Amino acid sequence: MKIAVTSASGHLGSEIVKALLKATKKEQVIAIARTPEKAKHLGVEVRNGDYNNREDFNTALKGIDIVLLVSGMDDPQKRIQQHRNVIEAAKQNGVQKIVYTSIIGAEENNAFSPVVQSNRQTEEDIRNSGLQWVIGRNGIYIEPDLEYIDTYIKEDGIRNSADQGKCNYTSREELGYAYSKMLLEEKHNGNIYNLVGEAISQKELATYINQVYNTNLIYNSVSVETYKADRIAELGEFLGTIIAGIYEGIKNGANDVPSDYEKAAGRVHKSALKLIETYYLNHVKN
Repeated sequence: MKIAVTSASGHLGSEIVKALLKATKKEQVIAIARTPEKAKHLGVEVRNGDYNNREDFNTALKGIDIVLLVSGMDDPQKRIQQHRNVIEAAKQNGVQKIVYTSIIGAEENNAFSPVVQSNRQTEEDIRNSGLQWVIGRNGIYIEPDLEYIDTYIKEDGIRNSADQGKCNYTSREELGYAYSKMLLEEKHNGNIYNLVGEAISQKELATYINQVYNTNLIYNSVSVETYKADRIAELGEFLGTIIAGIYEGIKNGANDVPSDYEKAAGRVHKSALKLIETYYLNHVKN
């Protein structure tokens, strides 16, 4: 059995490959990347695959039994066709099963909703593909907050529009572990899982970071409009609008959902505090 992981040079794709390597033989794992050199460090066979190029995937998926499709990062409307390129090539090559990394979130009413809608369309395309399938809806990664910590310290705190809203944070490592199980175990076929941890507020997030990093961050809530203007000024229109939409979703409860992580992974999700401690040990202390 051969398993291919798309976008394997990215943060999530590489974590899924690493988790698979702990669970199965390396000869069974194929990495697919738009720039293959960027995935060489994973130590597995790497094949070329650009989501915009159907022909790439006609070649990349030859001899593959199961494909892990990592959701693309392009404009929402472009993603739907990009993902279809992989789905159609999978059908053409006799792939038996697709596992898709989707996302939780509100399907309407905020600036992140178009991204959620495009993911839901791909979910539908996969369910209608005639192949076996499993869909994971990922929570918000905790890593970007921890990568941003120097800015938080400089600004004396965490500042966004989530207000009292709770967010089920996860980590790429936790997701990698769950997806390796979803790929290798047939009992997951036909399921949609919310891959999230415990729901915490931004105030709790600041408290946990303070515990681990010995900082004195406080949480400052600002209006949705103020935060959106702030993010656009720093990140540009496209990304700034999406990030603002994520925090508006958190404020409105879209990121406080029941977790299916234990069903998918066979163990409970690490606590938010444990996620932060793990990141600190792996990226800061070493």
